[in-house]
Amino acid sequence: MTELSLYMDDRQETIALSEEDRALIQSLISFVVPKIAEEAQVEVSVSFVEDEEIRALNRDFRGVDKVTDVLSFPMDEVYGDFRNLGDVIINTAKVKEQAEEFGHGYRRELTYLTVHSLLHLVGYDHEEAEEKAAMRAREEALLAAFEGEENEAR
Repeated sequence: MTELSLYMDDRQETIALSEEDRALIQSLISFVVPKIAEEAQVEVSVSFVEDEEIRALNRDFRGVDKVTDVLSFPMDEVYGDFRNLGDVIINTAKVKEQAEEFGHGYRRELTYLTVHSLLHLVGYDHEEAEEKAAMRAREEALLAAFEGEENEAR
């Protein structure tokens, strides 16, 4: 059984992060982390930010001076059974924009990007076609399993 320490930080004002959104993210991360990290104790932080902050982080840490949807900063620090996976940064305005662009709901985009970011924390990438296919398959499998568990809970 994986023990999860989750830190959430809402540093934006563009999209109100509801208690339902917070509960969804906490539930999703609690579901996904034991499936992607073997350690007994895992720490993850998630921050919700505005366009300007994610652009600055993207520029400063990746050399890409543009707004993006999410950033993942793997820490991968292991201390015995404890593992700090790292930080996930989510741009809520971009989540809303992409949900509309792709024709699905805000909740779907938020959960997808959260899972996507978590997989980056444990080494998944999508630079090469083969890596992208493996990452997409893992994302969809985790989302389907989570949605199935949520439906059973209702």
